[in-house]
Amino acid sequence: MEEKRKHPRTEVEEPAYVSSGGSVMRCVVRNISPEGAAIDVENPAFVPQRFQLVMAKDARIVHECRVAWIQKNRLGLTFLDQE
Repeated sequence: MEEKRKHPRTEVEEPAYVSSGGSVMRCVVRNISPEGAAIDVENPAFVPQRFQLVMAKDARIVHECRVAWIQKNRLGLTFLDQE
């Protein structure tokens, strides 16, 4: 499979939150780059197409995101603040 990313992803395992319209869902960031991330969630059906990803260890780190792809419980995200 051809790599289309401009920046390589860094493998991590950091807790974070999917935040949208006042609702918050826990997730785990599995990899991240300046332009996107992959997260694991319990139920992807409850994740909106656009939301804020809030890092648990530093709530000042917030990314505006859109879902790029879904595979089982893993979602690929594009950071809209980097487009």
